[in-house]
Amino acid sequence: MRKRFQSSHQTRRDFLKQAAVSAAIAASPFGSSVAQLRSVDQIGLQLYSLRREMAADFEGTLAQLAEIGFTEMEFAGYHGRTAAEVRRILDGFGLRSPAAHIPMTAIRQDLEREIEIAATIGQDYIVVPSLPADERSLDDYQRHAETLNRAGERAKDSGVTMAYHNHDYEFDIQEGGRIGYDILTSQTDPDLVVFEMDLFWAEEAGYDATFYFLKYPGRYPMLHVKDRSGAGEMVDVGRGYIDFEELFSFASKGGFRHYFIEHDNPSDGVNSIAYSYNSLRELRFNSTYELPY
Repeated sequence: MRKRFQSSHQTRRDFLKQAAVSAAIAASPFGSSVAQLRSVDQIGLQLYSLRREMAADFEGTLAQLAEIGFTEMEFAGYHGRTAAEVRRILDGFGLRSPAAHIPMTAIRQDLEREIEIAATIGQDYIVVPSLPADERSLDDYQRHAETLNRAGERAKDSGVTMAYHNHDYEFDIQEGGRIGYDILTSQTDPDLVVFEMDLFWAEEAGYDATFYFLKYPGRYPMLHVKDRSGAGEMVDVGRGYIDFEELFSFASKGGFRHYFIEHDNPSDGVNSIAYSYNSLRELRFNSTYELPY
């Protein structure tokens, strides 16, 4: 079992962040630009958050989310609906789906089908959400990077981009001090593969996500906006301590386009998600790192 030492992680995070920020500013011909106050205009939801509600009432749940004000849906399963049916329902509520989570096994077994589904629904990204528990060695990560590159090349021909979503295990320190996430980010082609940063799981692992936004500019078009309590529990956005204002200040550098709220097990279904929506809607942040990428 991996042990988590908060104090040592914090020191590493501070060092990496300071070094990356300094390097990025030094490399820019403009230095750090004038901050601009921004808000999240298009708020999305990873529908895994309401998987039970979606299974019980697919259309009714989407109707509630549209009424709250959500505009973007990231799917994690279609609950027996065809791609054409999903597109029709979304269109009816004025919603769109930029992305879906598709297991690595499906990518390996029937990528063409997944690309066709994405194209029908109008999705821009196919996101691998996790890796099998027995495929997380350094060699496995190398193979996964190769798979993502091959899939990305094929998907690009159809106007779809491959992406990867992290948990915390990708940051486990393995042989030689290496971590799997660094293999995925460094060994995939930036023109073929992008990333969806899960802010809760990066924090859980003890890593500052901004280090990666600076190291791999423009490769983070999607975020999972999830909060964490001081006790380490996943909570509604706005009920925890994660500093979204600071994280979002890297929007231009990281390439953020889609902000998907997520809670793996919300306490009160749609009401909990609505609380997170309102917290995110009211957030204002300075887009500090307006560096070219």
